[in-house]
Amino acid sequence: MKQTHRPSTGGQIGVSLALLVIDFMLIAWSVYSVGIAGWADSYESDGVVPTSASRAESQALWLLCGGAVLTGGGLLALGWRIPGTVQLVVLFGGAVLVSSMTAGG
Repeated sequence: MKQTHRPSTGGQIGVSLALLVIDFMLIAWSVYSVGIAGWADSYESDGVVPTSASRAESQALWLLCGGAVLTGGGLLALGWRIPGTVQLVVLFGGAVLVSSMTAGG
């Protein structure tokens, strides 16, 4: 008989849930920091293009997209399809959310 060394589905779901909590905390922090930077810019600038909100958005996008590629891609490369896919979907979704905040959508 041939033994496979693939992780169990239950283990993958457990890892997905643990990483999901971390992902949501990271997305919440990113949304909060971009929102606060935009709010502060609205008081500092009188119609001038806000700069700290753009910088905060750029940092949040790099963090979320980089995290999606590194963790999601790494888990997929290890054969962990469920957590890898969850990481990619959730973190790229968070990046879209942060991007839409500063785009006025």
